[in-house]
Amino acid sequence: MNIATQLDVKKSEPLYIQIKRLIVEKIQSGAWKAGDKIPTEHALVRDLDASRMTVNRALRELTQDGVLARRQGSGTFVAPAKLETGLLEIKNIADEIISRGNTHSSEILALETVIAPDDISIVMSGAAGNSFFHCVLLHRENNEPVQLEDRYVNPAQVPNFLQQDFGSETPSGFLIRTVPYSRADHRISAEIPTEEQKSLLSLREGEPVLTLERHTYAGDDVITTVRLYHPGSRFAFGGAFTPDRR
Repeated sequence: MNIATQLDVKKSEPLYIQIKRLIVEKIQSGAWKAGDKIPTEHALVRDLDASRMTVNRALRELTQDGVLARRQGSGTFVAPAKLETGLLEIKNIADEIISRGNTHSSEILALETVIAPDDISIVMSGAAGNSFFHCVLLHRENNEPVQLEDRYVNPAQVPNFLQQDFGSETPSGFLIRTVPYSRADHRISAEIPTEEQKSLLSLREGEPVLTLERHTYAGDDVITTVRLYHPGSRFAFGGAFTPDRR
């Protein structure tokens, strides 16, 4: 993990930026991998012949950028790359994880028929008090929690939902495979997590939860509404838009 090199004090580029670039190059080259502990601040000061203030600034900014993760009492580590998922497409998280060469697993926390809260009933185009199918699952990638799924399903659209084996197929995978949808709308927000979300998603103190709320329709009828909660420091949404030039 040695980074001994000579900084160019004659360059107009500040030394802390040179140090940041050196660290990023180590990571991008694969010399330092996600989860690796990097040299201590003291070791970097010695090896780079730089001041502690300069090294500290470089580490602090890389931590703020999500490149490094500093753990109190343990040291500084290469942060895992943020998982990125499509925003404008409806995807099965299990397929996304497997496509990255990783292992998906899930834990079913609830699978039931419930009287939905008023806000869900309104979204589902039903009067308050109507009952819907409800499921809550925790999805993991390589045993690390990456998504908490809280889903309501319209029984009129998917009457056999509760009879499915969601240990072998995710709810989204089942719905994509069996229920044609005509449109969907999305809303993304960063929120203060509940204590339950903190625990299930292994969130650090002060870490936000990144929420995607999606409603999927068949014509004017809602098939399902789902809230997908993700660790803010380990997840990102991505997507591309191609304009229709007809």
